[in-house]
Amino acid sequence: MAAGGPPFDLQITHEGLDSLVRAIRQEADGKQLRKELAANMRNALRPGAAQAKSSVMAMGSAGLSTGPSLRNAVAKKIRPEVKLGGRWSGARVKAFKTPNIRHFPNAPKRLNRRNGGWRTLTYGHEPWRTQTGKPGWFDDSFVNDAAAYRAAVHEAMEDMARRLAARAG
Repeated sequence: MAAGGPPFDLQITHEGLDSLVRAIRQEADGKQLRKELAANMRNALRPGAAQAKSSVMAMGSAGLSTGPSLRNAVAKKIRPEVKLGGRWSGARVKAFKTPNIRHFPNAPKRLNRRNGGWRTLTYGHEPWRTQTGKPGWFDDSFVNDAAAYRAAVHEAMEDMARRLAARAG
């Protein structure tokens, strides 16, 4: 370990994040430090969430439905998520389920599906038809910039580790 570095091993893995969280818990103001770390990690992922939202909003629409907009509902459910501790620790951008929109809770997953789509009733024609969304709208939003988002999350972790190292003296 380098002189002046953190008193624990920091890697961009679950174990590295867990060791950082353990070190934060030992501080007197650990709860506040955890909140700051989580906020910084979420802020690092916000551009990716915005990119995924714009991708789903760019999806074509047949315009036949009089119900609430499926694209808007899915876009509202895309958020960066950070968990520090418990069964899963990490940071990710997640498209949450849409339970109250057209009785279609799995809309984000089905719209992203590369093969198959989903089945829906058609009134006045064939009883069932297969609809497809914009395959890969969520996944493709992160392909080019995944390394940048990973580096931004790592930088947020490094900043917190430096703060803890400066406290330790």
